[in-house]
Amino acid sequence: MAVSHHTDDAVLEQKIAAIVQQILQREADGLFAEKIAAFVRENERRSKELSLMERMVRVEEELKSLREIEAARFDAAEKRFEAIDKRFESLQREMGAR
Repeated sequence: MAVSHHTDDAVLEQKIAAIVQQILQREADGLFAEKIAAFVRENERRSKELSLMERMVRVEEELKSLREIEAARFDAAEKRFEAIDKRFESLQREMGAR
């Protein structure tokens, strides 16, 4: 009977170990799935933030470029006005000399 009792204990221990392993596996799978989902959510948020930052940088660069173009156009217009002023003054001097 001692051998039978020892065998029953060993079988019972194996069954308990198998059940504990299944429970631990389920818990580990659940925790792993939760952690993966949280990681994905966080990286999606970071990805969106990074995308927005990149867009902001592109917009700022474009605005800077437009300001430079605008300044160049104003300079060109100023030079044209100065040239017209010189021509006008020259014509006035010519007319005054006649």
